[in-house]
Amino acid sequence: MATIAVIDYDMGNLHSACKGLEKAGATPEITDSPQDIARADAVVLPGVGAFDPTMEHIRTRHLEAPIKEAIASGKPFLGICLGLQILFDLSEEGQEPGLGIISGMVRRFRSEPGITIPHMGWNQLELTQPYLPLWQQLTPNPYVYFVHSYYVDPVDPSVRAAMVTHGSQRVTAAIAHDNLMAVQFHPEKSADNGLQILCNFVSLVRSRGVSRNASTPYLASNT
Repeated sequence: MATIAVIDYDMGNLHSACKGLEKAGATPEITDSPQDIARADAVVLPGVGAFDPTMEHIRTRHLEAPIKEAIASGKPFLGICLGLQILFDLSEEGQEPGLGIISGMVRRFRSEPGITIPHMGWNQLELTQPYLPLWQQLTPNPYVYFVHSYYVDPVDPSVRAAMVTHGSQRVTAAIAHDNLMAVQFHPEKSADNGLQILCNFVSLVRSRGVSRNASTPYLASNT
């Protein structure tokens, strides 16, 4: 079974994420150990809460470098919800710098008549990287579960893997670049579609047989 390090920085919804990964056939290991993260076949960075406390916890636990090293190593990496947002440079939610792995900002939804903030509940994805391994065997425009008031706005639009529309605002719902994937929604709360996404992630880990010294990007080309 694939061993997946689920990073513990005292902010993520670890139990739900681990249950979803177990259903997908993985062996999740909750950890804040750089050695465990380096040794794992893949890494999941979950997140629930606010941007600044999250970054403070990550830096207090000395997890910034291990996260960046895991991504640079080429092993599969999946960010979930706030675990997507902290990959970016800055957030309108706070003052702390993010990890700066993906260039761009985290922005708050604009208030407009007829929409609620936070964006909460089921909504449809528009898959903009349709051949991404994470999306295989999904229904067209699949419904997934969101809970967020902020969304990511990457400088490079090519990293967008899915979009979602809330009111009149069409925003990024997922990104993917080489071995790095991250989603704004919660796959562990997204019923069959969410389980399929997690199964796809676990299948990707198994099929590549990634070692801790892997260095070759391996996501399928979308061209």
